[in-house]
Formats: sequence, C-alpha cells, structure tokens
Amino acid sequence: MMWGFWYPALRSQQVHGRKLVRAMLLDVPLVLGRDAAGKAFALRDVCPHRAFPLSFGQFDGATVECAYHGWRFEAHTGQCQAIPSLTADSKLKCERIYAGSFPCEERDGYVWCFMSNPEGRILDAAPSAAPELPTFSSHYQMAHLCADLPCGADQAIIGLMDPAHGPFVHQAWWWRSRRSIREKEKQFEPIPNGFRMSPHAPSANSAPYKILKLITGEPATTMIDFVLPNQRFEQIRAGRYWLSSRTTVTPIRSDLCRLDFCAAWNILTWFPIVSFIIHVFGPRFIRQDTEVIEKQALGLKYEDRMMLVDDADRQARWYFELKAAYLESKRTGAAMKHPIARPVTLRWRS
Repeated sequence: MMWGFWYPALRSQQVHGRKLVRAMLLDVPLVLGRDAAGKAFALRDVCPHRAFPLSFGQFDGATVECAYHGWRFEAHTGQCQAIPSLTADSKLKCERIYAGSFPCEERDGYVWCFMSNPEGRILDAAPSAAPELPTFSSHYQMAHLCADLPCGADQAIIGLMDPAHGPFVHQAWWWRSRRSIREKEKQFEPIPNGFRMSPHAPSANSAPYKILKLITGEPATTMIDFVLPNQRFEQIRAGRYWLSSRTTVTPIRSDLCRLDFCAAWNILTWFPIVSFIIHVFGPRFIRQDTEVIEKQALGLKYEDRMMLVDDADRQARWYFELKAAYLESKRTGAAMKHPIARPVTLRWRS
C-alpha cells in the first residue's frame, strides 16, 4: 500500500444529508459524511473504545455518536467530545482520545481522502491539494465510469499502462483488431513522481480518434501522464477542442481495487456524440479488461512472477521502479531518486 497520497473514496453524490456512509481504502475502514455546512469528513470506522463501527451510530451535523456506548467524536478531527458513562469526579480527559481521521477534499465529483497512515493519526502539516482533472475552457461536460477489479492494485495499474493487449482484448469494429497491429514509436520523459508519453499524433488504427478528427476537422495530438500512486491522465487536443481524462486504480483491499474514470470535454457539447462514446463504448471497454483480470487471477494463484519484456513492458518496469524509489525515500528521508534519467524512445507493435 502506498501511504501519503490522496485517493478517491466515494462519488460526491453518495454522501448527502446526515447520512453516514461506509467505504474502504487501503484496507482501512472509513465512515464518511457531511457536516452541517456540507463539508465532507472521513473517520476511521472503528470506535477507539470497543472497536464498534462508528457508521452504525448517529450524526448530528457536528459529532458522530457511537451506537454502542454513546461516545461522541468531532467529525473532522475525530477528537472525543463526550463519554456518557463518566461521573463528575472522573479524572479521564476525554478530549485526549481520538478516533482516526483523514483529511477530505472534493474534486471532479469525488470525495478524496488523504491516506497518511493506517491509523488516521493527525498530520504535522496539511497535505497538498487533492488531484484535479485539468480543463482548458470555462464550459465543458463531464462523465464518470467505475468498476471493481478483483486483483491487487499493482496488477491493475500495469494493465492500465499496457500497450500490447489492445488488439487481443479490445477487438471490436469501432476499436481495432489483430489485423490492425502495427509498429508504434513513442517518446517518453520523466515528470515529478511519474512519466509522460510526450504529445504525439493519436494511433491511426483507433476508430475513436478518426471520429474526433472527422468532428473537429483538426489534426489531433494526445499526451499521456502516469503519476504515482495510481493516476493516468490523457489530454487530447484538436484546435480549440479538447478532451481531458483521468483514470485512477484505487486499492480497496490487497485483493480488490476500483477503477474510476473521469472525463471532461468541450467537443460539440450541444451534441451528445462524446457522451455516447464514453457511456456506450466505455463500459464495454472496461468490462473486457475486468474479464481478463478475473481470468488472470486463476493463473496468479500458481505463479506470481511476471516476465516484463522489451519496450512494450517498459512502462510497467518504470512503475515498479518509481514505487520502490518513493518507498525508499520515505524510509530514509532522502530525496526521491527518479528512475528515468532522460527522455527515452520506446518501440513496440500493437
């Protein structure tokens, strides 16, 4: 598990009113809600008294009350406000007791939680702002997709950046087939906590890009970033038109993760062509990846070692090297040593 990062816990629309909502991130149970002003909060869903889930309790807009013994905790800090069983002469200072809490921010229709540590201990300093999807004009439309993936986050992330499986897993008249395989050459460069596929012309054997060029009448370019711990950004530009997307793979448990896809665009917002492509073709695309992961899990029971070969698997190697470099920097306190020293050209067939 990668600690010290923001992760999307739930869609914003799932957290409303005085309702307490359960979630799980990085094997940590959470309870989320909104205070009287509408600001989201997240506590560790375990009462520090007898480990009773706080999500079964009551919320008055300011404090969460445990349903077992009535202990009350401030929603944002987790500080204990009252213990009903204490007598007037008790020397126990309840304000020194805390339920675990996690910083919360809302971006792009998600409630993000900063997962600093499994216990939800108070941070010495406020974390940086939660990730935000880049947009390039004041008027645009947005769409969201999600899917649960029955595997660890590492497997899902390297699948997300794998360029070679497309003609075999995503065969369709509107996407590509085995007959469309051709040699690709892409330039990559290091960026903070990740790497970038430099701006380039989109793949000529992908139908959606052909449709985009037909709609806009402009030559398109695309740029793809991967940033630790789990984010893939893609920006497609064609003249004044743009489409920006972010895919995250969030670990729920060690054997389960969730894919969240968020896109914004200003391409013919008055005509639902992009929305149609995302909501009709997108779920099928994700379903094909999910089916592959389910089948791969059968083999991973017997063999957890993987062959990462040549340039087609180089991005997967970089991911593991970035992760190792980050964890080493956290262990030693030294600056993170980026595994990609300079721009690199990769070649593969897909």
